Amino acid sequence: MTEARTTAPAPTTPRPPSGLLPAGLQERDPDFIRRALPLTWPLIAAWFRPDIRGLARIPARGPVLLVGNHSGGNVAPDTLAFTLGFYRHFGVDRAFFQLAHHLVIRTPWLSLLRKYGMIEATWENARTAVDRGAALLVYPGGDWETHRPSWQGHRIEFAGRDGFVRLALDTGVPIVPVISIGGQETALFLTRGERLARALALDRRFRLKVLPVSLALPWGLDVGDFFGHVALPAKITIEVLEPIDLHKRFGRTPDVDVVYETVTGLMQRTLDELAEQRRFPVLG
Repeated sequence: MTEARTTAPAPTTPRPPSGLLPAGLQERDPDFIRRALPLTWPLIAAWFRPDIRGLARIPARGPVLLVGNHSGGNVAPDTLAFTLGFYRHFGVDRAFFQLAHHLVIRTPWLSLLRKYGMIEATWENARTAVDRGAALLVYPGGDWETHRPSWQGHRIEFAGRDGFVRLALDTGVPIVPVISIGGQETALFLTRGERLARALALDRRFRLKVLPVSLALPWGLDVGDFFGHVALPAKITIEVLEPIDLHKRFGRTPDVDVVYETVTGLMQRTLDELAEQRRFPVLG
């Protein structure tokens, strides 16, 4: 079951005064990233063997909206690999932020991720990051996509969430699709548990539409993935596509539905190609 797509105008929020940033955006720490990158990248490279293709297609400067598919549970390995790969390619001084669910942002043992630029997924944060010239990574599928069953791992599932289209149109920034594969092989994801989530009113209480169930280390049966898990060392492959200038491609007043279907269709075709290249689960 997916959410109904909405094409209502994005809510307007007051922008911070010049020179001020929301608290979450101030936590990105280039000096910390510079010190940590030589340690964290070899660990990620050894465990997930990331193959990140097409980073040079991302505009070298200025704001850009990176739109990715999301896999592997609450601490998604494709996000970690891409974030570190981005900094290795462009340098730690380029402003780069990644949107995440508020529960991930507020989890104490994940606080270091905020130093890499992870911020809460709000319209204000997204708009401010783009307005300040940053590269912004968004995962429209959110918890719905990252907890899909493992046998649906080769699907783009944004559940009709078209906010990324409206953000790109509102700010005039290009969309750069980022497609990954392998994250859904880091555990055995059994079900999203969307019916149980509705029964427990988790959406109203915590903005959670799923209560996933998986088989994962070290817990065995893992309900909710609230404490994360030890990911299996599956190979992560990421493909960055060419930027899409929405007004140049779709005209002066693009139809949000058309843009959404075009972008997600392009991403699905790329994911299908990556799946065809994959020889064995986990091994890649």
